[in-house]
Amino acid sequence: MTESALIAAADHAARHWEYNLPGRFRAGDDEYMRMLSRMLLDTFNPYKPAVIAWPKLDAEARQRLVSLPIWDIAVRTEGWARLRILSFARRVKVEPLRAALERMAFEENRHKEVLSRLVAAYDIPLAPEPDYIEPRDAEWAFMVTGYSECIDSFFAFGLFELARRSGFFPPELVETFEPVIQEEGRHILFFINWIAWYKRTMPLWRRPWFLLKTALVWLFLVWERIGIARDVNGTPQDANFTVKGSEAVAGEIDIAELLDFCLAENDRRLSGYDPRLIKPTTVPRLVRLARRFMRRKKTLN
Repeated sequence: MTESALIAAADHAARHWEYNLPGRFRAGDDEYMRMLSRMLLDTFNPYKPAVIAWPKLDAEARQRLVSLPIWDIAVRTEGWARLRILSFARRVKVEPLRAALERMAFEENRHKEVLSRLVAAYDIPLAPEPDYIEPRDAEWAFMVTGYSECIDSFFAFGLFELARRSGFFPPELVETFEPVIQEEGRHILFFINWIAWYKRTMPLWRRPWFLLKTALVWLFLVWERIGIARDVNGTPQDANFTVKGSEAVAGEIDIAELLDFCLAENDRRLSGYDPRLIKPTTVPRLVRLARRFMRRKKTLN
């Protein structure tokens, strides 16, 4: 099999998966846990950041890349995600769930390596990284990372498609980043199904506290995103990254059209996995509700 055929096969396997046992499983069943764990393990894409051939960019394309206000936050986010997931994985004794969490942490670290090699290849300046400190509450940290990815990935799906259609990124660069974007889809699918399984397996007396903890996580994430407007290590950040990002990659596109792209891409990227797995619903439902009160102003060709 040629190298291009191997890459295509790995890409297809990462996007299409069904569990090898028939029937339906309750969210609290051991078989349900094995199903969600096998999804993450079986769909692993073995690409290696060290051998990525970064395409040569002309001055205009490089400037567009450098001007995106995301690189510092993106590198740090992946660094924190790897540590938080791995910290939680150490608490998990049951297999193959622990192996799936460790694979997820590995992939987050690989995302950080991809981003680090990209900024080095195109000489994009970054602020110094923080010290990544082990979280005191591993469960809280994992939940923050998981729900944060549910929010960020939903909008990243749409923005990435806008970048592809608008030509903001050269096709070669889009192709290079495609596996990273799809991996984030696998991660949020795994996380949402883990939440469903975890709630059903905990004692009844713990469930009210866990629901409260989940609500506190969401409140924290809202505060965090509002707080992004403040300085991060002395660098002003923009709380309206989704809006600014869409303007950067697609010009004067309106919010309604951006949300339509996000919804369509979210459905497309998660459609290839076993239908018995729960799909993330909170962010898509909120967006669909907001979308009912908006009108599209223009269409991106």
